[in-house]
Amino acid sequence: MEKQSIFKLTTKHVVAIGIGAALYAAASMISINVGPSTSLRLAVALLCIFGAIFGPVVGFLVGFIGHALNDAISFGMLWWSWVFMSASIGMCIGLITMKADFDVLKGQITKVHIGLLYGYAILGAVVGSVLSYAGDVIVYGEPAGKVWFQIIMANVANLIVVAAIGIPVVIAITKLKGRTTELEEE
Repeated sequence: MEKQSIFKLTTKHVVAIGIGAALYAAASMISINVGPSTSLRLAVALLCIFGAIFGPVVGFLVGFIGHALNDAISFGMLWWSWVFMSASIGMCIGLITMKADFDVLKGQITKVHIGLLYGYAILGAVVGSVLSYAGDVIVYGEPAGKVWFQIIMANVANLIVVAAIGIPVVIAITKLKGRTTELEEE
């Protein structure tokens, strides 16, 4: 069976975006400060989970809407450059769904896919870093040195959460949903 287009949103995708964004906003309330206006958020694991199950568009929108909601509720304003950091991570991790032999809900995951999930998370962090830097320094007029420090701390925190929580949860869901329970080497 051929994979569905990543740009076609079904009712299931729209519901996933709503649930994922609400969960991301709520879970972002639980955070550990790691630098100036920078925190480790367990919510980042949700970007991995929703992106890996539903694809890059859902991953992007869960991060974008969820982070925007959290900023609005927590700070009364949106810090758009960092909203795009979360959106970029969700989108890039969701690229894994373009692999024909990967499907969380059908139990299709290999060790290569696990490596790709982390690689896509790194790609999302790089894309998000460029957007965050440009937004903070150019648009908001923040000091470049401070922004680089925030970006480094945020990326370390985000990638730890993806590796320690996000990917293991994706693997667990795959094992629960799939017909096979062993990871196979490609």
